[in-house]
Amino acid sequence: MKRTREDMEIVWQTPANPPERHDYIFRNGIRYVKPYYFEFISHAKNRWAGKTIVDLFADEFKGRNRDYYDSAVKSGRIQVDGKTVPVSYRVQSSQKISHFVHRHEPPVMALDVTILHKGEDVVTVCKPASVPVHPCGQYRKNTVVGILQAEYDLAPLFPVHRLDRLVSGLLILARSASQADIFRQQIESGTVQKQYIAKVVGEFPKEEQIVNLRVNFNAREGRSTVEVGDPDEKDGNTLKGKVACTKFTRICTNGKYSIVSCHPITGRTHQIRVHLRSTGHPIANDTLYLTDYVDSSSRRAFSAVKSNHSLKVNSNDNCNSQPEDSIEDFGIDPMCTNCPNLAPIGYDGSEEGLWLHCVRYSGPDWVYECPYPDWASLS
Repeated sequence: MKRTREDMEIVWQTPANPPERHDYIFRNGIRYVKPYYFEFISHAKNRWAGKTIVDLFADEFKGRNRDYYDSAVKSGRIQVDGKTVPVSYRVQSSQKISHFVHRHEPPVMALDVTILHKGEDVVTVCKPASVPVHPCGQYRKNTVVGILQAEYDLAPLFPVHRLDRLVSGLLILARSASQADIFRQQIESGTVQKQYIAKVVGEFPKEEQIVNLRVNFNAREGRSTVEVGDPDEKDGNTLKGKVACTKFTRICTNGKYSIVSCHPITGRTHQIRVHLRSTGHPIANDTLYLTDYVDSSSRRAFSAVKSNHSLKVNSNDNCNSQPEDSIEDFGIDPMCTNCPNLAPIGYDGSEEGLWLHCVRYSGPDWVYECPYPDWASLS
């Protein structure tokens, strides 16, 4: 779909447009996506009915201000059922609403998505920290699935299991929906064993530790908590968390840090992270869960570790040695609230990955493994 605005030809993309190698810009060890024009499509919910189109966007999508939405409606960048509407237009339930934007994706660390195994039915990779597995939220091309399609022409791919964005390690992707279903059925039936390693604070106990604490994820806060208690107790308090169990075994320690093998029996959001925190040995660079268990001297030590172990890398040593690009490689959109920056507002690409890494998945008749990361050595 093409349109012309102020002598500028605009090519609108949709989810059907595949990522391509030239879509990426590498700068100072960070992988950016060249901003591109994209059509976001939604269908009006019942609770939206009767709202003006501008009120709807101002109330429901707070990433931009009301003045922007007013201008977007007037310029045709927001449409209803494929047509331009006035700012006073009142939305009806189930109508198709299109928002044409100059899309800026958040940056990720410029680390290779290394292919570990490529077969007829399955691809396994070593997922870098900071890269989401599949398109979600503001991420579309800057994902494992997107990068594999752009750089290796591998598509379609169906992730078999989850890895949080800041977690690295083994990721299994099926090459068909039917194969993905086979893996998922095995996972749900409990016949798949999972192993991660983590670098934690302090000297972890030598004996195996088994944590059976319910995990309650708060989506609004983006973090989990553990719950202690018997759900059958008649104390008036209802436990909201889900049953969760993780087994931990110390691999090695230097007294200040320990490398721990983690075997989650269940698969709750942030399960390993909060279960380690509950033992008094949180992941040593996990700022989300460190605060209650680390004294001031340990926090100072963590700050020094963070500055000395930045996961930013030399762009000449990764991503197929592609050259760094300049700001001139993408056009500035006059209506865009993020231009002239590459990254969207609020993202500077300075984060680092968690010291949590998936190393092994095994099923009834298969095993896939991933090498240990550099931080797993305490020497």
